[in-house]
Amino acid sequence: MQRCASSQPLVEEIQAEEEEEEEEQEVFQETGGVNEEQVGPVEEASAQEPDGRPAPVEHKNGKRAEAGPGVADGGPRFSMFTWLMVVALLGVWSSVAVFYFDIVDYDRVLARAQEFRMNFSEVLQGKLAAYDTDGDGDFDVEDAKVLLEKTSKPEVETPTQRAPEPEEDGPGAEETSVPGSQDVESEIQAAVPLPPLDDSHFVPDDPTEPGQRYEEEPGSIDTTGVLVEENQPEETEGESGRYQTSSKLSQEAEAEKPPKAEPEPEPQTGSTRPTESRQAADGAAEKTAEEQKEKLKKKKPKLLNKVDKSIKSEIDAAERLRKKGNLDLALKAFDSLVQQHPLSPRARYGKAQVQDDLAEKLRSNDLLQSAISMYGEAAELPDVTSDLLRAALKRRAERQQFLGRMRGSLATLQKLVDVFPDDVGLRNDLGVAHLLLGDNKGAKKVYEEVLAVAPSNGFAKVHYGFILKAENKIAESIPYLREGLESGEPGTDDGRFYFHLGDALQRVGDDSAYLWYERGHQRGHFASVWQRSLYNVEGLKAQPWWTPQETGYADLVRMLERNWKTIRDEALAVMDRSRGRFLPEEENLREKGEWGQYTLWQQGKRVGNACQGVPKTCALMERFPEATGCKRGQIKFSVMQPGTHVWPHTGPTNCRLRMHLGLVIPAPGCRIRCTDQTREWEEGKVLIFDDSFEHEVWQEANSYRLIFIVDVWHPELSQYQRQTLSPI
Repeated sequence: MQRCASSQPLVEEIQAEEEEEEEEQEVFQETGGVNEEQVGPVEEASAQEPDGRPAPVEHKNGKRAEAGPGVADGGPRFSMFTWLMVVALLGVWSSVAVFYFDIVDYDRVLARAQEFRMNFSEVLQGKLAAYDTDGDGDFDVEDAKVLLEKTSKPEVETPTQRAPEPEEDGPGAEETSVPGSQDVESEIQAAVPLPPLDDSHFVPDDPTEPGQRYEEEPGSIDTTGVLVEENQPEETEGESGRYQTSSKLSQEAEAEKPPKAEPEPEPQTGSTRPTESRQAADGAAEKTAEEQKEKLKKKKPKLLNKVDKSIKSEIDAAERLRKKGNLDLALKAFDSLVQQHPLSPRARYGKAQVQDDLAEKLRSNDLLQSAISMYGEAAELPDVTSDLLRAALKRRAERQQFLGRMRGSLATLQKLVDVFPDDVGLRNDLGVAHLLLGDNKGAKKVYEEVLAVAPSNGFAKVHYGFILKAENKIAESIPYLREGLESGEPGTDDGRFYFHLGDALQRVGDDSAYLWYERGHQRGHFASVWQRSLYNVEGLKAQPWWTPQETGYADLVRMLERNWKTIRDEALAVMDRSRGRFLPEEENLREKGEWGQYTLWQQGKRVGNACQGVPKTCALMERFPEATGCKRGQIKFSVMQPGTHVWPHTGPTNCRLRMHLGLVIPAPGCRIRCTDQTREWEEGKVLIFDDSFEHEVWQEANSYRLIFIVDVWHPELSQYQRQTLSPI
């Protein structure tokens, strides 16, 4: 009972609260949804404490809460999302108003930002000049890279010597160059005259031919001021050089060097190190410091003069466009710089580079000629740095050679040699330019001058050896060719030099010739020791002897064998009337004897009026375009007198097969060897062989031997290849 009596007040209190909530709900509905608890009576809302603060609000649970501004004025009437939307709309309309009514002068803002950047750069120059490793007048990304490399690989320090800090490049800083440090860089390392240039294509297969004349560009490049000889700059273009060769031989030589002896262990703590060891360590540290110092100095070529440095940011921006491939925008940027700063060599050099890139992209000779002219203008400006002068003229010479302007290229290289007389690499390039013009005498003089000051220069040796061999000084040429190839220097690992060294050794009876042929094959210059042609199409079937069925030219073979007497009689008539039509062999292939040739077709074209002497033969041949249209072959008569021996040799290309039709064959004594197989001609019969393989001829009969030679395309060449391959 006591328990029920004590619970009675609790029940009454709950009922009272339920009645109070019902009354509040009725008031809430009558007032349109505004709760009296939220709003509070007016008297309570206006009530204040004596110190001016709002009076606390009484809640239904009997707790007091301090009234704040939101409670005093009825609480927040809008949600937070609503206010965010209002602010966002205000921002949008403000942006529209600024853009539409042009309230902000953006050009002025950008100008002020650029001015601030330049001022800030000037401030940094004073503080970071010690780290300006490339000498371009500021601290940039390249300088940061060098600094990071330096900090990541600390120099060796000893108690008595500290590695020197990088020197500042100031106006009075002295430039030094390491003798012999210039890289022999050249894209023109051809040692023999090459096939003629086809002006209808932007990319000529080969730039020149003996006796061909080229347009000489007027004027020479004039330079002013005293130039300091510096290291040859590294070219940044990725262009592939057309004649540049690999340097695998030097890598193999490096690999063959004995391993370096490991250093002896340091003495343990507490031991006394000998004085001599300490001095050796100090000397090693000093040498390391000097090497790093030299490396920093020749890290990057100095292309900017004072004018260029004042607009370096604009030049860098244009150069970034060029490197990213935005060539049209880059050309506009550099062209604007050239107009605004006509005395800026770097701006003109940059414009020339863009024109050069565009010429390659669009295959435009006109653009390339504009680039050549612009390179020359950059080199002519006053106060041009020696590095930029070298880079501009070197690239100009290379582009002139690419277009076949050999005499213009020679003049440019001669100017380079005059400005940098101690640069052996430039002299080597000058010698190659003489060779490309067919001027062996001029080239020989250049290489004699190089070897007088640099007797171990491998590039000069191989080219000088080639010239001696061309003069038929066989034995004298061998040491130069051999030592040049053994040097492994850039530009020496060329198939032509392996070819001529082996040939010279064969002619003096030295069997080591085949060791050099094997080395040339291993280095990728020859298809095999036997097949040593230099102008090849990969993947063609290679065998020394062929049958008519294998060639696919059985009809041509049948025609020749059926009409061999007609062909023979016309040739004999020419020999009787005018032996002058049979010209002596001029390729220096004979050891002894007499060998004459009467050519009807050369490089896919008739030779003058040669067919007038043998009209029936020419009429027969016209039906076979695989022979008359063979741009890498000939159709000719060959007469060889008794006592003639032709040295072992190979043809220039694997793109043709050679047919020999016997016309007058005295027996015995006339034979031909191809690789290790020897055969004899027969009158009225055709022999077919691939003359890219080594072959040799003997004529030991009692009278002359007469044959008809017909070159045909290799049967596996497509029609497109036959049309597009360059003539040889």
